[in-house]
Parts: sequence; structure tokens; C-alpha cells
Amino acid sequence: MEIGNLEKVLRVGEGRRQKRLQEQAAYITSLEPEFEQMSAVELQGKTAEFRQRLENGESLDELVFEAFAAVREARKRASNQRMFDVQLMGGIVLHEGDIAEMKTGEGKTFVASLALYLNGLAGRGTHLVTVNDYLAQRDAEWNRPVFESLGMSVAYIETMMPFDARKAAYAADVTYGTNSEFGFDYLRDNMAVSLDGLVQRGHAYGIVDEVDSILIDEARTPLIISGEPETAAQLYYDFARVVTQLIPFRASVGDPKGAAETAGADYEFDEKHKTVGVTPQGVAKVERAIRIDNLYAPENTQLVNHLYQALKAQSLYQLDVDYVIQDGEVKIVDEFTGRIMEGRRWSEGLHQAIEAKEGVKIQEEHQTLATITLQNYFRLYEKLAGMTGTAKTEEKEFVEIYDLDVVEIPTNVAVARADENDLVFKTKEGKFAAVVRDIEERTREGQPVLVGTIAVETSEYLSQLLTRKGIKHNVLNAKEHAREAEIIKDAGQRSAVTIATNMAGRGVDIQLGDGVVEAGGLYVLGTERHEARRIDNQLRGRSGRQGDPGETRFYLSGEDDLVRLFAGDRISGIMERFKIPEDQPMEAKILSRQIEGAQKKVEEQNFVIRKNTLKYDDVLNRHRQRIYEQRRQVLEGEDLSDQIKLWIEEVVEDTVHVFTEEEYAEEWDLEALTNAMAGLYQTEITAAELQQDLGEISRETLVEEFQADARDEYEAKEEEFGAELMRELERFVVLQVVDMRWREHLENMEALREGVHLRAMAQKDPLVEYTAEGERMFTELGRVIRSEVVLHLFHAELAPEEAQQQLAQQSQTTNGSIHYEHETSAGAAAIAAAGGGEAIAAGGPSAAGVAAQTVHASPNEKLGRNDPCWCGSGKKFKKCHGA
Repeated sequence: MEIGNLEKVLRVGEGRRQKRLQEQAAYITSLEPEFEQMSAVELQGKTAEFRQRLENGESLDELVFEAFAAVREARKRASNQRMFDVQLMGGIVLHEGDIAEMKTGEGKTFVASLALYLNGLAGRGTHLVTVNDYLAQRDAEWNRPVFESLGMSVAYIETMMPFDARKAAYAADVTYGTNSEFGFDYLRDNMAVSLDGLVQRGHAYGIVDEVDSILIDEARTPLIISGEPETAAQLYYDFARVVTQLIPFRASVGDPKGAAETAGADYEFDEKHKTVGVTPQGVAKVERAIRIDNLYAPENTQLVNHLYQALKAQSLYQLDVDYVIQDGEVKIVDEFTGRIMEGRRWSEGLHQAIEAKEGVKIQEEHQTLATITLQNYFRLYEKLAGMTGTAKTEEKEFVEIYDLDVVEIPTNVAVARADENDLVFKTKEGKFAAVVRDIEERTREGQPVLVGTIAVETSEYLSQLLTRKGIKHNVLNAKEHAREAEIIKDAGQRSAVTIATNMAGRGVDIQLGDGVVEAGGLYVLGTERHEARRIDNQLRGRSGRQGDPGETRFYLSGEDDLVRLFAGDRISGIMERFKIPEDQPMEAKILSRQIEGAQKKVEEQNFVIRKNTLKYDDVLNRHRQRIYEQRRQVLEGEDLSDQIKLWIEEVVEDTVHVFTEEEYAEEWDLEALTNAMAGLYQTEITAAELQQDLGEISRETLVEEFQADARDEYEAKEEEFGAELMRELERFVVLQVVDMRWREHLENMEALREGVHLRAMAQKDPLVEYTAEGERMFTELGRVIRSEVVLHLFHAELAPEEAQQQLAQQSQTTNGSIHYEHETSAGAAAIAAAGGGEAIAAGGPSAAGVAAQTVHASPNEKLGRNDPCWCGSGKKFKKCHGA
């Protein structure tokens, strides 16, 4: 089917929908007498009745007509304004989850109240998204009498609102607010440490006012919450200096336990498995060097990670082998291809440690804590709708990105505005001289003029020209939204001249003053075409509301950016050929069509750019949804014990596989394997035991043996702490590790995003590369989270009272400038005392950090399988006399 024919079919569908909407609006009007007879109490009682009917199995669609009739009656009583049938049609479109395109002055603010009331009956909260705090507050107050007379609550959110007031606002049936406030609240909710810290109730239904402005213009940049870096760069430099003074020990195959300590070394490193370990002697040296009493004290957990990463940087990563320094930056070298991996950074602080080792600038300005694009935020809504005066030109984008159709709602009174052809001048000077003459003539006749510019500089330049001519005028390009509304309101008075930059989303109608209708109504003069047609249409739409007379015209020049880039040669050629003077315009339909064609090209380019940006964010969005879902499960108090047990088995299996990569069992380093397992949990299994007990060693038998041993150890830990505290501890540790590693993942994905476009030079699709690499990084993120959670749960020890208080205090804040003020998680202090802490990403535990175990003195005493044996051998009971 050809595009032209397809459009005809769509137009037929639109015609059918218009007819259906008109019939539905007429039916609502037929209910009017019945609702007029109701008392205030009876009208308010309809809300309870509707909610009861919903509970009884009726759908919202079955309540549309009566609910809209109730709102219309409530509006009439509250403000003596009866809603038109076209407004009811717009309300039905909003309820159906599409965009209602309604011209300026058709009362969109009232139209939204119809669909908000109907969808609010479900009791899950509805959101009205607008462009600034002033309009959010004003529209909530305008509609409050209507909602409250029907027994429904309404509230608004605004910037810098206190937490309790914000939470209460979301608890209302209808909540007004700006796109950025709704988006940031969603991100903040997914950084909360307890259910009490959440404000949003979900995303059941939302209406976006000025939908083209918010979902298209403002969707170019994502919402980002950032904080100060987790640790000052100076710490990395300090540790880089300290580790150069430590004595290293290179681990070899078959080294017995404690070989590094016996050799008098401060730390050992294993090049094959890329691991490091510190001896007690090394710990003491570090404590002296950085002037602290106990490296493994709860408040110093982050320092342990710094030490381990500094040791890795010093001993395992070599300049011009693993990385190079280019333009003052550390860049990773791919070990397989030898190529530089642009946009990649090592995680867990290793990259910063290497930067510190080499003395280059550490790349850690501000850390992104959470981010989302507006497109992906609004796609969270189960049902989304929108309204604006200008959406038809962007319908393709609305359908493709948000699955929203645009429905044109007819005006209540036919439009009487005259839209004149553009006037095109050779130069900007000639254009502005003509603009001033036109304004002067109009104001002399008493006609108000609204001048639209696309840049603040143009507003100021024109203001100077008018001032020289002695023409009084107002300039509107500030961000004081309340003052803007006042200026716009008065823009329709006799001889008023108002210069405005981008008139979208002002939310105020221009009322015509006395004698203005006779003078021809409001004259709208555009000094330049915007790159998007709908912005021009928004400016035009300010004139001719509700059947008022009006006139609009655009003044252009061959030097305007849009004209110059897309039609400049042709226009200047025509002007040269006909020798048209600078101050004489050309006026022809063909020129206007050419300009419109140029605008379409720019719109298409911008759509492609936004779509491409969204494709990249969709990759991150899949990661975000999985992480946020996991966090929500933890916050809701879900029992994680089964999941943790699976993670333990997985981490144990991964560890076995790392040390049994070789094909033949004789080549496996069982000493290194048992050392690694002892670092993960307190196992007493030795390499000799494995040889003796397992006889014919296979990878599977090793996995089974260690998994059974780790399970026993974990059960003993649970017995020691008690099941309730253990569940709380699991939730606390998971939350801390997930948050820390997620922030790091965001940083790594951003670095990848910045560098991946260079791969196009190697004939690779950057998006395909970003998707594949991103998925690999996310898989690795999951592995790191699981192994860290398991490590910290195994090494959690109840601390003395002083450390308990310190950790409880620490758990109130996150790193950097973000503060968790609402943590009320039960048992948080006890969990912190059990080793949760704030910065969970410490390196492997050291002997210095493990509490000494009591040896039982009597063979008759009741022992657990994992308790030390009564005989004093140092082995567990199950491996000694309990075997």
C-alpha cells in the first residue's frame, strides 16, 4: 500500500473516532438533568458508589459516562463554568491513553480533571505532569474544589519539598508535578534503604500536559542524580605510595599456607589468578604508614579495598603490557588483540589505583548515583496520555516511542484567525526594520502585538529597536513563571506589545481587552521560523482563541539559519535575479512551502538523534529494571535465604573452576584452591585431606565437597546469630553491595558509551558493540555482587558496643553528598554491628580481621559440626573427632 493511500485509510479511521467521540459526549450531556437534581451529598456519594462498582467487577470504561457527568456538574457548581462537549471528547481520548490535540484556549486544564477523576477511582494514584512548579501548584488549586466536592484528594509536588509533605502528596488520589520531580522521585525511591523511604506508589496512570514539550524537547537530556566521589583522589595516591614500601612475595604452585609470612614478606601476589593477600606484618606496616590503629575496624572497611587495589596495581598490572598512558589517561590494552580498548575502565577502584601508581590525574569528578531518560521514565506508566495544542507534526515519534496516537479535537467555536504567508527579506537588517514598522502601525490602531523570537539575544535586540522608537513593550524571557503568567494575561490589552521567547507551555490564555476585537484581535508576529513546525504553531495558536478574530505572520530573511541552510541559495538567487531591495519582501506560497520542507528535514534529523539516544539507554534500562526489581524485593522484606544459598553454591563452584582450569587433575594447584576457599569462608579443608578423602579427584567432587562444607558453615553462622537477625543481615548486605556496585556499573557504562563510537572506524556497529559489551559487563556485575555478598555474610562478626554505635551511625549516610534521612529499617544497628557497614566493597578478609574462636575443653560438651574440636587440633569437630 502506498503511503498516500495509507494516510487516507488512517484519516478514515480518525473520522470514525471523531464521530464516536461526538456520540459519547452527546450521551454524557443527556445525563446532565439527572446530575443537576442531585444534592451536594448525593453528588459526593457517587464516588463511593463508583468505587464499589469497580470492586464488584465493573471496569473503568463502563463508568466513563457517569463519572464525566459528575465532574461536569461539580465543575459547574464550583466555578459556574459548564464544560463543552468537545472538552468531554478530549477527556475520553485521555482516558483511552492517547494524546488529545486541543487548540490554545480550549480549556485543557479542565479536560484533564475528567480523566484524572475517572482513573483516580481505582485508588492507585494518578499523576498530572506539567512543565513548571508554578503550573503544578496553580492547576492543582484550580481543580481542588471539583475533586474535593466529589470526595477525592488532590495535591502537588514541587522542588525542595520536605520528605513528609512529598510522601503525603503521592498518597493523594491526584498528584500534580513537573516531569523532573516525578523522575527524580522515582530514582530517589530506588536509592532508599527502607520501605519507609519510598514516596511513589507506582505508575498506574499519567497525563502529560504540553506533551510535545516534555516528551520530545525535554527528553533530549536524561535525569541524573550525582554525588561527590566515594573517596578523595588523595587516598589513592597515599596508598600508591605506601605499597611501594612493602615487601612482595610471588606465589608459586604448591606453596604451603603461610609461605609469604614465613619468608618475611608483607604481601603475596599470584600472577596466574590475579589475586593478592596481605600478611599480619604487612597490615601493621600499613597501619603505621597511614596512622590508624586498626585497618579492619568497622569504620575502615573502605580502606581495605584501597589497599587491595593498590597492591594489585603495583604487582599484577604492568605499563605498556596491560595498559598504556595516552594524553594523560590510563587506557586498557586488550590482552588478545593488543589494541587499546577505548571507553573501558577497570572496576572496583582498580583503574583509579593504577592512575595513582602512574601519577596521572584520577578521573573521578562526580559519581552518577542514578540516571534515567524521560522516555524510559514515562514508559513505566501502565497507561499514559497527553495533551497539547500541537502534536500532529510529531505523531510518528509519539507512536513509535510511546505508542501514543494523536487525536485532533475540534474547537468549540470555529477558528477565525487569518494565517498570512511568510514575508522573506534579503537581510536581517531589512527584516527587523520592517518588523518595527509593522508593530508601530498596529499599536497606533490599538491592536495588541505578540512578537515571537527563538533566542533571548533576538528578544533583546528587538527590544532595543522598539525602545529607540519609543514603543512601550514587555520582554518575556525570564524564568519567573508566576510573573510570566501575569505578562501573558495582559498581552491582549489595547496597543500592548509583548516580546516572548518560545511560547510553549505557558499555561495561560491571552484575554482580549476592550475594543481589541474591533481592532482585529491579537496580532502574532514571528521574527524567525523555528526548526520544529509545532513551535511555530504554538505561537500562532496564541491568537484566535474561542472564535476571537486574529492574524499571524512570520518575517524571515535569507540570513536566518534555517533559511540559509536549507533554501538560502535558491532564495538569494531569486532576489538577485529580480533585483529586490533589502527592505522589500517576497511573499509567495512556494517560499512558505520550501521553508516548511526544510523544517520537516530538521525534525526528521532530530527524531533520528533522539531515537538513537533512546536505543543506547534501552540497553541500560534493561539493567536498571533488573537491579531495581531486586532492590524492591529486599525492601519489601522478602526472605532471601534460599537465594543466598544458591549464590553460595555458585560462588564456590566459580572458585573451584578458577583453580581447576587445566585439563588434567595432576596439574591443579589444590593448595591455592584451599587458600582461596579459606579466604571465602572459614574452612578447615586442606589439600592433603582432599587427596586422601576424595581419592580420584574430579572437578565435580571438589565442587560438591566445598559446597557441602560451605552450607554447613552458613548454617552454623545462622545458628549463632538466630534466624531473624540472619534474614535482616542478608537483606542489609545485599542492599549495600547492590547499591555500591550499581553506581560503579553506571560509571563504566558511561565510559563505554563515550568511547564505543570509535569502533565504527573498525567497520563495527557502535550500538551492537555497546549492547554486547554492556550485557557482558552486567553479567560480570551480577557475579561480583553475588561473590561480595557471600564473602561479607561469611565474615560478619558481632562487634563490641562501641563499634556497633559507630556502624549504626554510619549506616545513616551513603558516600558523597547524598544523605539517607529516612532509614528506619528494623534492626539496622544490629546488622551494622554484624559487619554490614557502609562501604561493603572491602577486599578479601585477613587473619587480622577474624575473631579468635574459643576451644571447647570437654569431650562431653555438646558441639556443633562446625565448632572447633574439643581436642585442640584446630580442626572443626566434623573433620576431627566428629568424623
